Amino acid sequence: MGVRERTRILIEGIVQGVGFRPFIYQVATRYGLAGWVLNDSNGVVVEIEGPPKSLELFMEAFEQELPPLASLSHVRTEAVPVTGETSFDIRQSRSHEQRTAQISPDTFVCDACLKELFDPSDRRYRYPFINCTNCGPRYTIVTDIPYDRRYTTMAGFPMCPDCLEEYGDPQSRRFHAQPNACPVCGPTLSLHDALGQILPAADAVAATVALLKDGHIVAIKGLGGYHLAVDPYNDEAVRRLRQRKNRDEKPFALMVSSLADAEKLAHLHAGEGRMLESVERPIVLLQKKGNGGSLSPLVAPKNGYLGIMLPYTPLHHLLLKDHFPALIMTSANLSDEPIVYEDEEARERLGEIADYFLGHNRPIHTRTDDSIGRVMGGRGLLLRRSRGFVPRGVTLPISPPPILAVGAELKNTVCLTRGNQAY
Repeated sequence: MGVRERTRILIEGIVQGVGFRPFIYQVATRYGLAGWVLNDSNGVVVEIEGPPKSLELFMEAFEQELPPLASLSHVRTEAVPVTGETSFDIRQSRSHEQRTAQISPDTFVCDACLKELFDPSDRRYRYPFINCTNCGPRYTIVTDIPYDRRYTTMAGFPMCPDCLEEYGDPQSRRFHAQPNACPVCGPTLSLHDALGQILPAADAVAATVALLKDGHIVAIKGLGGYHLAVDPYNDEAVRRLRQRKNRDEKPFALMVSSLADAEKLAHLHAGEGRMLESVERPIVLLQKKGNGGSLSPLVAPKNGYLGIMLPYTPLHHLLLKDHFPALIMTSANLSDEPIVYEDEEARERLGEIADYFLGHNRPIHTRTDDSIGRVMGGRGLLLRRSRGFVPRGVTLPISPPPILAVGAELKNTVCLTRGNQAY
């Protein structure tokens, strides 16, 4: 059998909900190693056993091939006694009294899922909740740690046999993808009027597109809350939104189909395109071209800038693609109130603003608004740090005692430190 060694690896950082256990499993089996990997309430624990050279190759791959959404803050290795195991397994998660595991932010739909979304031969064709280990909802659906499906708002959607097969297949992109779902077993859309009556629509997305083109205001449930959507080229529709939302001049955010569509409306200076296309997909403040083209002047009155973002959920892509070069997608709330994210609250608080509601039955556990940024002096600057960034910590140059900071300028801001991380 030859010389064998065994190593325990304790990993902290954003390593839950990002395909980390499948990644460890695949690398371990690639090099014929035995052992196990599991999530716990501090991060991920690995025990790996085999020939010293294979362990060395494993550690090299571990350092160089991390999943795209993973971020390591601390890794500790220690030698442990050899057990003689012959296989590698993903074990059931476990909890400790101390709970320090970090959860991944919500992420934009990846290219692989986007390709499937518009492939008529794919079983998830036009399915608005398509996701995999590299993309989709994370922070907004997590109810507890460690990150397992039973601790998310997907717990009420048992996987069908096809999804379960993907979930258990080490070669699948959806191996241990906790929000995994399809039209057979996953969340569904529903279209309602302002009174809460369900509208019979064979295709809720197509019906919503028609309503928007007719000038209606539609409240759309997204990742971390509701948006109010309006055709920004319809002056009367934008005027009604301003009146109903009690918003005199503050600009409305725009969602555009692509970078090319953004360039039709605004100048893209150095770094701004990269910020738009970054994994966080924030709203980016961009200088208008002229008066904003044929946009309604009420989108951003008396303002030289537009707030523009790219679509980040499958539903956004379905609404925009081949239908609108841009949509107003402003946070669904009355002015100066938090974004609405619960269904009953949406009907109560938005009933006098929205004409229709496009909702779904996947609960949002934690409300999260769109992040806002701009580029100044060639560097990205965040004006609102939210979706795509939270709950990722900000690394500090020191490790102060725990500090709670509470304050407000334009927005309420709360910060809590732990070690050298500020949340």
